[in-house]
Amino acid sequence: MIRVKKIAIVGNPNSGKSSLFNLLTGLNQRVGNFPGVTVDKKVGESQLNNNERVNFIDLPGTYSLYPKSEDEVVTHNVLFGNMNEGEDLDLIMVVADASNLKRNLLFCTQIIDLKKPVVIVLTMMDIAVRKGISIDLQMLSIGLGVPVVAVDTRKGKGISNLKKQLEICLNSSFIPTQNDFIDNHSLAPGLIDFIKNEKGFHADYVCLHYASTYHSIKNISLEEKKILDTEIEKLNFNKTKVQADETLLRYATIKKIMQTCVVEVSPLQKQIQSENIDKVLLHPIYGNIILVSVFFLIFQCVYWIAKFPMDWIDSGFTAFVNFLDASLPSNFYTNLLIDGVLAGIGGIVIFIPQIMILFGIISLLEDSGYMSRISFLTDNMMRRVGLNGKSVMPLISAVACAVPAIMATRTIENKKQKLITILVTPFMSCSARLPVYTIIISLIIPNNYFLGIISVQGLVLLGMYFLGFFTALFAASVLNFFIKVKDKSIFLMELPVYRVPRWNNALIVMLQKSKTFVIEAGKVILLISIVLWMMSSYGPGSNQLVEKVSLDNSYAGIIGKKIEPVIKPLGYDWKIGIALITSFAAREVFVGTMATLYRVDNDDENTLKETMAKARLSNGALVYSIPTGVSLLVFYAFALQCMSTLAIVKRETGSWKLPILQFLGMGILAYLSSLVVYSLFSSFF
Repeated sequence: MIRVKKIAIVGNPNSGKSSLFNLLTGLNQRVGNFPGVTVDKKVGESQLNNNERVNFIDLPGTYSLYPKSEDEVVTHNVLFGNMNEGEDLDLIMVVADASNLKRNLLFCTQIIDLKKPVVIVLTMMDIAVRKGISIDLQMLSIGLGVPVVAVDTRKGKGISNLKKQLEICLNSSFIPTQNDFIDNHSLAPGLIDFIKNEKGFHADYVCLHYASTYHSIKNISLEEKKILDTEIEKLNFNKTKVQADETLLRYATIKKIMQTCVVEVSPLQKQIQSENIDKVLLHPIYGNIILVSVFFLIFQCVYWIAKFPMDWIDSGFTAFVNFLDASLPSNFYTNLLIDGVLAGIGGIVIFIPQIMILFGIISLLEDSGYMSRISFLTDNMMRRVGLNGKSVMPLISAVACAVPAIMATRTIENKKQKLITILVTPFMSCSARLPVYTIIISLIIPNNYFLGIISVQGLVLLGMYFLGFFTALFAASVLNFFIKVKDKSIFLMELPVYRVPRWNNALIVMLQKSKTFVIEAGKVILLISIVLWMMSSYGPGSNQLVEKVSLDNSYAGIIGKKIEPVIKPLGYDWKIGIALITSFAAREVFVGTMATLYRVDNDDENTLKETMAKARLSNGALVYSIPTGVSLLVFYAFALQCMSTLAIVKRETGSWKLPILQFLGMGILAYLSSLVVYSLFSSFF
């Protein structure tokens, strides 16, 4: 079996690394975890010009090889390989922003000194040109001693040339240069010689990093650490001073190289357009108004644009199910297929257009450079509740899913702020809540338009997202009061320049997110739908393959009636109670559960929305009245109905204590809040 070669993609944050990864791999990507840690990684397969298959590994962005946060630790460990949970890498591809070349070259030169095969890829050449920067690629390659390739990820230019260079480097014998980029040996000569003799490392710079990080390396024995402790103390090694000296040496050498290969117009002669835009978008008043307007437009689009394909999918899927129902013989297997499997899946595929539109717009905003401004703009607000601007990105990414959002808190160095962010992130409305919000809002809010263009249902959906966000802030302020950890934090962020977003990149994200939503949610829904159909069709004493019973006398009906007294004060009937229970596997299961229950009970040809709109209680009142609908919206906004989120909180905090308290606290808040809003709305409707 031919081994597929591995190429790591590394670079500074906002250097275009992920865009290049998407361009190289397209939809051939998979997501997993680095061995031994909870940090997410993306791996994508691609073919080079000679049809050789390679795997690209997209590593977390970092400014240097001296890690300060968990994600930077992962990049460090993977690149050094033989120190920890490293990948067996064949080549390192360093992505550098050509418009900020000096800063990016610091990290590039550190990678070069690892004495591994390296290719440097310059991105954002168009922005460099607008800044008046001209780069001689050949001279830069000679100065650095490694191949340098320029690409335009926005237009896809230079990719063929890049693949050709990767092909050459992978299939030729790599002989590391004898000279380091800087004289690393002079920084700690005695200690480097000692480590070389002990560990057999070939590069001085690897020895230097080993001396700085050996305490965090898992495969080193306690005895080895004690020996190194003694040697470090004897040689008076100060890693902070060594790192500072190294940085100064690197920048001095980088300056000399740039003088020979880079021509830059004085900043006074050319004003960057991004600075003018930021005067408006980061203004304390105008900026916040624009921020709210952006989110308003997002959710208007989610309703307005998605309405048409959703109606087509709903009608088409219902017609397909009715066709099968009329065509297939009536037996156990037909009922299982139609009332069990298809009824559950049909309640999910209808929401694909909304998922695609939501994440497509978010991708465009991120690609344009605006998402980073949101962190900067909200930093002051975050600090008032015990967080900082770095907490904003996990909270925003929780709109997709709380699991990777909680994992994204690894970029927060402050332990207290990281813990608070983990605990409040599930309040953000994730994509799993979107199907629940959509169908309930469509049942209780008329499909009217304010001023002819503003969807009232879209406004309510926006309100649900704001409810989650401000609840998260309130919970953070409460936790900030009770968690007594003194740890200073500084929020530093480089704002990327504004760029025209790429539609092809957004399309890849839309397809990936919808695929993940359907597959991940579909697996859970399929299993639950089959089990629920069995429980809804049969009861005690019935023949499981022949004799069906009424829904009220089924196992599901019996269980539902048992829990109904607990949920009745919230305005829910026993069918909603069953859906609440199944939703703890995944929130979006609510729609599939209702589809299965109503299909078994009614067996009509209406769509799910039409069936739910007509549903009545035993007293003749509508099940989905305004008080009940609002109560359900609030319950799903606050309750932690996601086993995956609980599992990831446990992994990030190292204990079941916090996720259990989180689950109970959010559950109690959801129940009491739903009870209050149901009582209030019942007084008016």
